[in-house]
Amino acid sequence: MVEPVLQIDNLVKSFGALRATDGITLDLKPGEIHALIGPNGAGKSTLIHQICGTLRQDSGTIRLAGEDIGALSAAARARRGLGRTFQVSSLAPEFSALRNVMLAVQARQGSSFGFFRPVMRDRSLIDPAMAILERVGLSDRARLPAAELSHGERRQLEIAMALALQSKALLLDEPMAGMGPEGSKRLTGFLDTLRQEAPILLVEHDMDAVFALADRISVLVYGRIIATGTVEDIRRDPAVRTAYLGDHA
Repeated sequence: MVEPVLQIDNLVKSFGALRATDGITLDLKPGEIHALIGPNGAGKSTLIHQICGTLRQDSGTIRLAGEDIGALSAAARARRGLGRTFQVSSLAPEFSALRNVMLAVQARQGSSFGFFRPVMRDRSLIDPAMAILERVGLSDRARLPAAELSHGERRQLEIAMALALQSKALLLDEPMAGMGPEGSKRLTGFLDTLRQEAPILLVEHDMDAVFALADRISVLVYGRIIATGTVEDIRRDPAVRTAYLGDHA
């Protein structure tokens, strides 16, 4: 039996009387894209924040590659190999695309940017950063400030930074948000190849992308997983059709 890279068991988080995550259990297997879908207010963002460590769960366990990471900080989880892209971009906008990725390479190497160090001529940072930008299709945008990139390019840059950290698992929070059809198609193709490098937990409203990419889908409604299965399982599930899919099924 293949061991999950990421395992969430019976996760609970309450805000007063509201139980935002209500006993959530799901996992992410090697080479897999596991999509998490659900209506607005279902608790998807709360769940992602708990997995990443920016919000502490009330109870339940989170394991990455067999290690319990539930008490670790967000930074410590990233160092263990949990990569995340954000629904709202978290890049350094004044830095070039190249330097953003170089920062991630530097963090992985455990070195520091010394005051007198000629950072932008350091081949140990530049070469791997450029190779990753090439992979995500941004090598020709390497010298542009992140602020001047398009929305889709900024999402690609966030993925590049996660790759630079050599993440064991990737959490992608609505990577298609704000993209047009062509941008979504390009990113879908890239994510399809990326799963072999690191499995992906994908939170997404673009159902065309979800149905094209997902090996499994979990449906979250009012803080609970109401169904998990293949694309066809989810399409046929009457409770899912009623709660969320509607015309998408």
